[in-house]
Amino acid sequence: MPTSLRNALTNPVAADADEDEPQRAGIQSVEVGFELLNALSEAPGALMLRDLAAAAGMSAAKAHRYLVSFQRMGLVVQDPVSTRYDLGPAALRLGLASLSRIDAVKLARERVDSLINETGHTLAIAVWGNQGPTMVHWIEAPQTVPVTLRLGDVMPLLTSATGRCFAAFMGSEGRDAQRIGPMVRDELARLKKLPRSGVPLVDVPHSLADVQALLDETRRHGLARVVHSLLPGVGGFCAPVFDAQGRLALGLVVLGSVATLDTEWSGPPARAVLQCARQLSADLGHRPPSPGP
Repeated sequence: MPTSLRNALTNPVAADADEDEPQRAGIQSVEVGFELLNALSEAPGALMLRDLAAAAGMSAAKAHRYLVSFQRMGLVVQDPVSTRYDLGPAALRLGLASLSRIDAVKLARERVDSLINETGHTLAIAVWGNQGPTMVHWIEAPQTVPVTLRLGDVMPLLTSATGRCFAAFMGSEGRDAQRIGPMVRDELARLKKLPRSGVPLVDVPHSLADVQALLDETRRHGLARVVHSLLPGVGGFCAPVFDAQGRLALGLVVLGSVATLDTEWSGPPARAVLQCARQLSADLGHRPPSPGP
């Protein structure tokens, strides 16, 4: 009786494991070849063979063999004049198909549980709705001070971290972006009419110059912050999540009582929500612009 058959009869569990092992191990040549595609996706443009091979960590001869196959599949094209390689139409189709199936809010909701464990504070997701930044998902952390906000609430542009995030990162193109200017002026007018009695709110802009300074600060830190400006005793951050076209897809919010929430720009809650937002942006296909010289 052959050894392999005898082992299968005497130890079927081990035999099943042996059969599964090649599948778990994968195909190394596919993984190696992917490094070339990954290098092309991260490059600012088409690459010469030697530069592409170096970026993928392999010899030019080895890279060339993979590239011949990738060209046949349409994953890579080579310019006949410059001889440079770039991503081909099949790579584009794969990318577009993947992007069309991504739901930004669903993807963000999948990250909320781990983020709430990391921060220990209430988390929310906001998108731009018909009336402005709108809360579409909300999870209160255990043992935190309840905040009287509800799903569907539209957040103010100037006194909420969510509104400031959208005002700072929405961009200037599109009908919604063009609405921000008039909305800011209307909100400034309402703030000036607020009574001065009661618990005063701080960190509230009172002029267009104040608004510009606030938005500049938000862009400089990469996320928005409020402390006592939406509600007395409440602070929060909102980090932008961008899609593959660089458009603001949603805002990821962490908020809580200033007695327990670290409201420093460099504090753990700010770092956690910003890192999560950046990873979500990358998962949506966003590539941040390269820093200037």
